[in-house]
Amino acid sequence: MSSCDSNAVFDTYKTVPNQWHKDSIITFEVNPPDSTKTYNLFVNIRNTNAYRFSNLFLIVDMNFPNGKTIKDTLEYEMAKPNGELLGEGFTDIKENKLWYKEAVIFNEKGTYKINIQHAMRNNGSVEGVDELEGITDIGFRVEPTKNN
Repeated sequence: MSSCDSNAVFDTYKTVPNQWHKDSIITFEVNPPDSTKTYNLFVNIRNTNAYRFSNLFLIVDMNFPNGKTIKDTLEYEMAKPNGELLGEGFTDIKENKLWYKEAVIFNEKGTYKINIQHAMRNNGSVEGVDELEGITDIGFRVEPTKNN
């Protein structure tokens, strides 16, 4: 499935079968079109009502063509305090466009590899959630900033 607008220079989803295992890493390979322009980067999540958490913790690695890696641990709000899921969509599938990085310049030639995995835990538990239910698709999106 793809997005309805043509603003993105990269917009791809990968389906998560049934449940997202904590050791399952979703990888995207991006070949930026222009090394002089700035881009906003997003992680896109599609989830159903089976998602039972109010937030989502992700570990996102960006691997540069020269071998450098930037690793971020990110937290996103996924539900209102009353439990109503956030996101766009009229069915029980909600789509969330989550900020990852702003005004990025891809100044190295080659392929950038983005790895995404969840880092969810139950309250009071040290062990991670092995199988995260309710996430159906993970996406990655690159779009030019408005000032390009």
